[in-house]
Amino acid sequence: MPVALVRTEGEVFAVNDICSHANVSLSEGEVEDCQIECWLHGSSFDLRTGKPSGLPATRPIPVYPVKIEGDDVLVSVTQES
Repeated sequence: MPVALVRTEGEVFAVNDICSHANVSLSEGEVEDCQIECWLHGSSFDLRTGKPSGLPATRPIPVYPVKIEGDDVLVSVTQES
């Protein structure tokens, strides 16, 4: 499962890198105001909650807990069964 790491507004966020609307990489999109935008159709997702803020996406993307230890960024990714 691909994960996008984003540093913005002094924080580091980890989200699933695949848009919930289309099978494209979110890490190729723009980040602004704690939102990541899908470059293909323009849907934006909140980096804290994963919720979409506009169409065409209607489903949230998974977000993952992040812990910083020194120079390491640790991401807790759990698989859903």
